[in-house]
Amino acid sequence: MHTRLPGLAAGLLALLSLAACGSKKDDTASDGKQGKGGKDGGPQPIKDYPVLVVKPDTVTLYQDYPATIQGQQNVEIRPKVDGFVEAIYVDEGASVKKGQKLFHISAPQYEQEVRTARAGIKTAQADVDAARMGVRKVQPLVARNIISKYELEAAQYTLESKLAALAQAQATLANALTNLGYTTITSPVDGVMGSIPNKIGSLVSSTSTDPLTTISSIGNVYAYFSLSEKALLNFTRRRPGNTLQDKLAKVPDVRLVLADGTVYPYPGRVETAIGQINTETGASSFRATFPNQQGFLRSGSSGSVRTFQPMDNVLIIPQSATYELQGKRFAYVLGRDTAAHALPITVVPTPDGASFVVQKGLKAGQEVIVDGINGLKEGTKIKPKVVKKATTEMAG
Repeated sequence: MHTRLPGLAAGLLALLSLAACGSKKDDTASDGKQGKGGKDGGPQPIKDYPVLVVKPDTVTLYQDYPATIQGQQNVEIRPKVDGFVEAIYVDEGASVKKGQKLFHISAPQYEQEVRTARAGIKTAQADVDAARMGVRKVQPLVARNIISKYELEAAQYTLESKLAALAQAQATLANALTNLGYTTITSPVDGVMGSIPNKIGSLVSSTSTDPLTTISSIGNVYAYFSLSEKALLNFTRRRPGNTLQDKLAKVPDVRLVLADGTVYPYPGRVETAIGQINTETGASSFRATFPNQQGFLRSGSSGSVRTFQPMDNVLIIPQSATYELQGKRFAYVLGRDTAAHALPITVVPTPDGASFVVQKGLKAGQEVIVDGINGLKEGTKIKPKVVKKATTEMAG
């Protein structure tokens, strides 16, 4: 047994030597794979990014303000006499003309007053005729000195008194006819009937809380809207003119966005501004006037007044070229070192919702990375590919 131990030891040493050589080969092969640009070694490839050279451009911005629509005249129709509603000639929502009959109120007492006043006129007229006869009878007697001239003067005074009584009777009739005329109510303007709370048979009076109806004159309509205190300051600063009315005169035509989102086809004008800030709402009221010859717009409806602001020589970039961080907006600009550098910018959205007007932070001629910025970091090297517009294919 002792003579065989050296041979076994030699065999074990040979096996250990072979295992060690195999391990070194594996390590060498593994190192070779890592050395070809893998995770642990080699530089990262430089990616292509679309770059837009910002240039001055022209755009028209708009702003929508919630508005309520009112007729140019909203006339409450109220009775001037007491009585029962006997007839309603026009239905709710109907178009009416000035002078058209709307209601009739049954008030028999006014008809009786007219009859009484007419009878009083006849009595007063008879008294006047009798007094004139008395004057004519006395005149020749006075001329012959048969009776005193004072008799003639007394007869003349009596005639004047009867004439005054006749005039009073005529005034009483006129007043009675006026009251009787109040029983038929007509429209004071062209417009549209509102709701009619009192139906046929209802008792109404001049002291009733609710009007018989409301007539809205809709040849033109008013759209009332409000600007916040900040918006009012911006408006007064950027519009030319010395006074608020001067500034309003130079405001472009506005449009009316209806409740369903469609735009009313006829433009309007902002003609009046209160100018004072409402302490309760913190806003200032404005009024725009829109034509409504076809009667399409109705009083009490809602919508939005859209104002426009043309802007020249402004820089416009796509919204995809920006990102927001801690309440601030940034864009990546290509530096001379072909690396991306983040710049804080101040922007205003454009009406299409796809771009921004840059107010601060960028200059004309700078190159802005317009897409794929989510994976960028400050100082990342890029391969710029210039685009003419944010939506075009990369050039070059």
